[in-house]
Amino acid sequence: MIKLYGIQQCDTVKKARKWLDQHGITYQFHDFRTDGLTVAMLEEFVEQASWETLLNQRSTSWRQLSGEQKSDLSQTKAVSLMLETPTLIKRPVLQSDTGLMVGFSTANYDKLLR
Repeated sequence: MIKLYGIQQCDTVKKARKWLDQHGITYQFHDFRTDGLTVAMLEEFVEQASWETLLNQRSTSWRQLSGEQKSDLSQTKAVSLMLETPTLIKRPVLQSDTGLMVGFSTANYDKLLR
């Protein structure tokens, strides 16, 4: 089963969902805002993709953090920040039998899912 994680209003998530729908790929959507985010879920993502890949340091949410929050990043600190503010997670996160993909690109989705 393919699971797509993200936030419903995110433009990149919308592109990924449209691509999956257009290619007839069945998936379950999990919205971080409405469905939540657990420590176990995030730790599984980090195990498969690394916290550096998941933490979106180019996001508006990142820019709104204090200098102290942004400094001395470690996996523990990054996971804590992402749990507190799920919009810090680069979206979408696609989980399939073949692995985890962070972000959206038609070429990567085509390669992983077709």
